[in-house]
Amino acid sequence: MELEIDIEQPWDADTDWADLAQRALEALVQVAPELDNERLLASVLFTSDSQVHALNREWRGKDKPTNVLSFPMLERNDLLHLSPDGPPEMLGDIALAAETCGRESVDKNVSIQDHATHLLIHGLLHLAGLDHEISEQDAIAMEALETKALAFLAIADPYGDRT
Repeated sequence: MELEIDIEQPWDADTDWADLAQRALEALVQVAPELDNERLLASVLFTSDSQVHALNREWRGKDKPTNVLSFPMLERNDLLHLSPDGPPEMLGDIALAAETCGRESVDKNVSIQDHATHLLIHGLLHLAGLDHEISEQDAIAMEALETKALAFLAIADPYGDRT
């Protein structure tokens, strides 16, 4: 899969967010091999809370910012049966909100880089047709994939402290 990445203010210019996104993808394909298809494209927008708020309001009818938005463009079944040969296929778009991501990283006592990596993996799994809001079983399965992918990057289980 190829990632098309756009980084806007207020994301910290000292971090290589494009490299972070690429490493997140490389870890994820180890646990979600359906994403390891050269035909796939996904766009990732590192942007502001205000931009994510506007997208959330317009596309999801929710008048608030959120940490990550995912806009899938392929059905899961189509992804699972996508031939490696043929023209590029747009998997979807992801947008991450800088201020929300920053606040959450402080609240969780993790670096913003680790939290953004988790959110990217989470968003890419949504693009792959997985959804934690369908059932508790789906949530557990999605969280397990996230945790396994993060482990390849030596990032702690973000769900490990749940009781």
